[in-house]
Amino acid sequence: MIWFLYNLLFTAGFLLLLPHFLLRMRRRGGYARHFWQRIARYEPDAAARLAEGGRIWIQAVSVGEMNLALGFIEQIRRRRPGAKFVVSTTTSTAHEIAEKKLPSDDVLIYFPADFPFITRRALDAIRPAALILVENELWPNLVRLARARGIPVVLVNGRISEHSYRGYRKLRVFTRRLLPMVDWFCVQGPGDGQRLRDLGAPAERISVVGSAKYDLGEPDPAGAEQARAVLRAAGITEGCSVLLGGSTWPGEEAILLDLYKELKAEREDLVLMLVPRHVERRVAVLAEIESRGLTVRRRSDLGPAAAPAARPDVLLVDTTGELMNFYSCATIIFVGKSLSEQKGGQNVIEPAWWGKPVLVGPNMKNFAAVMDEFLEASAILQVPDAHGLKMAILGLLDDPVRRVELGARAARLVREKAGAGARTLDRIGPVIFPP
Repeated sequence: MIWFLYNLLFTAGFLLLLPHFLLRMRRRGGYARHFWQRIARYEPDAAARLAEGGRIWIQAVSVGEMNLALGFIEQIRRRRPGAKFVVSTTTSTAHEIAEKKLPSDDVLIYFPADFPFITRRALDAIRPAALILVENELWPNLVRLARARGIPVVLVNGRISEHSYRGYRKLRVFTRRLLPMVDWFCVQGPGDGQRLRDLGAPAERISVVGSAKYDLGEPDPAGAEQARAVLRAAGITEGCSVLLGGSTWPGEEAILLDLYKELKAEREDLVLMLVPRHVERRVAVLAEIESRGLTVRRRSDLGPAAAPAARPDVLLVDTTGELMNFYSCATIIFVGKSLSEQKGGQNVIEPAWWGKPVLVGPNMKNFAAVMDEFLEASAILQVPDAHGLKMAILGLLDDPVRRVELGARAARLVREKAGAGARTLDRIGPVIFPP
């Protein structure tokens, strides 16, 4: 009866949100491709490969989770060279990244909608050996139907923010039945573990292993050199100071552009690089730049054959999957989705890994455990608002020694905290690979 009620509520919510989903599909593009996979209808090639069965199914909702999933696949294969995977994702951006990076032996699909008949069809097609959910992808029908078939279910890099926890508490009638169906939880911090216990997860199945986002491996010299080549093609030389806004959201580009206009009169070597979180916003961001009378070059216009040009005020990165490499070229980095009210922040570990000084706004609830560690190590600057961002950037531009020290502390913290992936596999290995 409880799951009948869940499915009734889920269907009602799905129908209410359907116009929003359709509008987003039209605006973003990319969703129409492989659309039928979302109802567990697969193309002949994918269906034939899925029919082999025995793959480990990893669900990663978006870009950050997909990068983690790809890292877990590498680590699992080092321990189990013959392991095969099916990777599902929800967003077209993550799908595009996985297409480029996922080994050819694996199968990439879109996540099927969590209706019982669709989930059964997906499980029939995939017949997974185990199910790995990344961060907080606890879909009730998927979990309970996998459990009913004896498929091990684990959560990796689990996190539940205070905001999400307050929402889940209202649904505790469901969570206290759902969470015991998960075989193991590997979570980022003690707070995440406590919140899961409060919601009904068995305490003996929870391991606090740290954030797997720290496991970035070794630098990619080729990717970093490609990013530097793009800057050279745009006329941005090694002697320039580059202020990079990474994963920015609406409103944050305007703040950075106004700040840049104010600074550029006195700092002729300063260049602004903008990397919006959603590349489909490129037209709106371009309009923001041009409305301020600033010159701009687009990354998509700077291919290998592009001739060096006069340096622009702004380089707009209107491509996907390159932000990590561009971080290596920056002088100062602002990580977005953190000044926008109630958005919750983006990953600060990637720019810190390059040893760069990193700034964020006040809203970092999605990375609460990571931010606690960065703040404790004095490895990041968190500002309260746009004015605070301006003052912090001015201070760092005027103090190269402080920039180096802040970046060095950040890089050291990332390397000290690495290893969550290995600890996770130590916990879940006996579950997904039973004797």
